[in-house]
Amino acid sequence: MTATDNTQASSTTVPADLLNLLDSFPDPKILLDRQYRIIAANAAYRREFDSGQPVEGLFCYALSHHYDKPCDQAGETCPLRGAMESGEPNRVLHVHHTSSGREHVEVEVVPVKDDAGAAIYYMETMHSLRRAREGNGDRILVGYSRPFNRMLELAKRVAARESSVLLLGESGTGKELVAQAIHDMSPRASAPFVALECSGLTETLFESEMFGYEKGAFTGAVGSKVGLVEAVRGGTLFLDEVGDIPMSLQVKLLRLMEAGTYRRIGGVEPLRADFRLVAATHRDLAAMVQDGTFRQDLYFRINVFPIQLPPLRERAEDIPMLVETLLSRLETGRRVTLSDEAMSLLMRHDFPGNVRELRNILERALIMLDGNVIQLQHLYLDTMKSAKQENPAAGSFDEIAPLENLEMRYLAWATEHFQGDRKTLAERLGISERTLYRKLRNFDSIPPEIK
Repeated sequence: MTATDNTQASSTTVPADLLNLLDSFPDPKILLDRQYRIIAANAAYRREFDSGQPVEGLFCYALSHHYDKPCDQAGETCPLRGAMESGEPNRVLHVHHTSSGREHVEVEVVPVKDDAGAAIYYMETMHSLRRAREGNGDRILVGYSRPFNRMLELAKRVAARESSVLLLGESGTGKELVAQAIHDMSPRASAPFVALECSGLTETLFESEMFGYEKGAFTGAVGSKVGLVEAVRGGTLFLDEVGDIPMSLQVKLLRLMEAGTYRRIGGVEPLRADFRLVAATHRDLAAMVQDGTFRQDLYFRINVFPIQLPPLRERAEDIPMLVETLLSRLETGRRVTLSDEAMSLLMRHDFPGNVRELRNILERALIMLDGNVIQLQHLYLDTMKSAKQENPAAGSFDEIAPLENLEMRYLAWATEHFQGDRKTLAERLGISERTLYRKLRNFDSIPPEIK
């Protein structure tokens, strides 16, 4: 079988040796021109995007995103556009429609240049992030929103390195899940992942947990104990709420990071540490450094690669998927859904407790539920005020105005402040995309991202 048989080419003539090379790779690969057209595809790509027709001649954004325009014109970061503008490889994380459904895919585009150094093709390679979604169901990362994807892209980039990672974000945003995903995508994935909650640790307990102790090291030490640093050998050590470590203990962690050696309590022989550190905190460590409550040298040691985790209110479009996933974990073997009204209420909530709060709300609803559909009366959103339940466009209501005018004022505010596309805005407003477009046509000016 020839290369042309293996990899169908479009009307553009591609050298046979390049087609052979393309088809030899196990990952999905395609050749693109500057108009976003696929001019050749290997067998792995055709399996991934099996549409029952040849892919050559089609636009990459139509197959991958189901868009009718290039992804850089739809608010995405386009690796092909980046490679064309820079002349260098460009890599981003996208959500693609594949034969397995929607998938997080790392997309890398490399210019293929001629002898004169001019780019004649662009080779695109796709690496699925399925490893970040495998394993224990409780550890699966869930989300396709742009803030979530940006966070996941950073996690994927740093996973292959040995750099220390600092996860920043509010409580309940899933910092340990992200730390686990970084470990699972790293070369250390086959070694242990060990987590330590740093809040409330005393100096003695910290040393005991981290470094272990020898038999007879202190009263009650009737046997030796292996510490976490020893147990995690070759793997990833996750220190949660590292900002809560007292100053007296910070120097011990710094010494471990700098020297790479430690001793068990009561031990004499120095032991070699071998782990990758991922730390997390909801605190502002930079401000704590200024206040003198966190060591500056330790801060720079652990803050090599910071990743900000988005709060749930900034990725509300992920709520339906999170609800489905959490319900399947909380109520195994039973198909439970939410009514439209119940889902609408959750979509309007601010979730100050983030995903942890959403889980608690659903768990309580299941306790109160007799049937299989969660209704409004089953949801308890606590007494905390949700900013999304307020109407910022309504003003102080110091005048009686037609309801139509109030609706227009609110839509004007919503279109000005919402960062997503028209479809997502319609979902958040609880109306169809067609209805939203009809209402927006009444405005003289519509923001470009909503059109």
